[in-house]
Amino acid sequence: MFGTSGIRGAVGDDVTADLALAIGRAVATEGYERVVVGRDVRESGNVLVDALTAGLRECGSDVLEAGVAPTPTIARAVDWFDADAGVIVTASHNPKTDNGIKLWSAGGTAFDPDQCDEISTRIELEEYDVQAWDGHGSIERAQGVLERHASELIRSVSIDEPPSVVVDVGNGTGSITARVLSELGCAVETLNGQQDGRFPGRPSEPTRETLSTLSTVVAETDAQLGIAHDGDADRTVAVDETGSFVPKDVLLALFARDAATATKGDLVAAPVDTSLAVDDALESVGASVTRTRVGDVFVANRTTRPDVVFGGEPSGAWIWPDEALCPDGPLAACKLVELVADRSGEGLSALVGEIDTYPIRRTSIDVEQKNAVMERVRDRVVDQYDDVDTLDGVYVDNDDGWILIRASGTEPVIRVTAEARSGSRTDQLFDDAVDLVDKSVSSPDAIEQSLR
Repeated sequence: MFGTSGIRGAVGDDVTADLALAIGRAVATEGYERVVVGRDVRESGNVLVDALTAGLRECGSDVLEAGVAPTPTIARAVDWFDADAGVIVTASHNPKTDNGIKLWSAGGTAFDPDQCDEISTRIELEEYDVQAWDGHGSIERAQGVLERHASELIRSVSIDEPPSVVVDVGNGTGSITARVLSELGCAVETLNGQQDGRFPGRPSEPTRETLSTLSTVVAETDAQLGIAHDGDADRTVAVDETGSFVPKDVLLALFARDAATATKGDLVAAPVDTSLAVDDALESVGASVTRTRVGDVFVANRTTRPDVVFGGEPSGAWIWPDEALCPDGPLAACKLVELVADRSGEGLSALVGEIDTYPIRRTSIDVEQKNAVMERVRDRVVDQYDDVDTLDGVYVDNDDGWILIRASGTEPVIRVTAEARSGSRTDQLFDDAVDLVDKSVSSPDAIEQSLR
């Protein structure tokens, strides 16, 4: 039921009011007595929040309703209101036809797999502690969450020479970024600032291809960088002052190096598909990467260790554990602007140029019975290579490069990634990895299984 980032899917098919009601009932029955609830800008969120809230209250939980807000605001609010859990109705960067639900713990991280399994099991068994008429939970407004988030963002950075910034909100919940940067003294131009769950300005997911308008505006003005969020503002990506998209692995390297430099070393948490660029950037300041499974919940959990100073995913999720244990797009935007401001007007490209990058190739292969295929892939890889890690999928370290083969947490595909310090070596590793998957799909036992 739950993927690596909660539940997501098409409204009316995968995600319904019935599902939201069941999740609310299950969360309450599991003993989460005080729950913060919010949503992103999608209109379907109104119905889903109503159903979710009804389920929570029907089984005795008190609800603090935060309304439309960024996902990191809801995650932080769990602590602000001394709540036991938080629920955000959002499909994050998915298209307008989708919606979803993500659960947050009192510690500030997303529900881990065990917690999600408990909720899923209760829903499957329909075991709810539905209360009598006098046992329903209360509901009240969670006042001032955006103001509290903004205040904490302002306190998190120090910007002496505020640069000019363009912020592409993407019609989502991330306008808090433009507001905070303005209060910090930046000259801010906003794109797609009107909240609209149809995402008319651009698709909700900010990518090199979807940010053409942001790139053009930044390049044709005196802005020193551009910032873009997804629909619920848990992700941040950027373009430099020339309008060039900044690779997300480079952003991870910049944030990681800065955090590790400030603390004179230590560790940075990042998933197994993280580029060698991050390792090399951290080595320059005496720090290193501790790798996790793919998913912000796994990165966040690793950042709770005292020797981990930062966590990030190449997807655009960035975590500063001293500030919050959730991916916080507006916080990342403020941190990036602070980095640029410290370079005395050079623009973001000067920072980007300091990070060595390497060829990386990725693809997704459609498969049936992805788990069975992955078992055969694992057996083949263990036979063929020496240094194999099965933390999340199959990761092979070849000294001069690496490959990762893993099943998607949400789709019937197997993802293949390869990187090396030269293009020819990357191509060789990538072709070898794809061949391993193809042989595992077409092996005799796989064919026999598909015919049953």
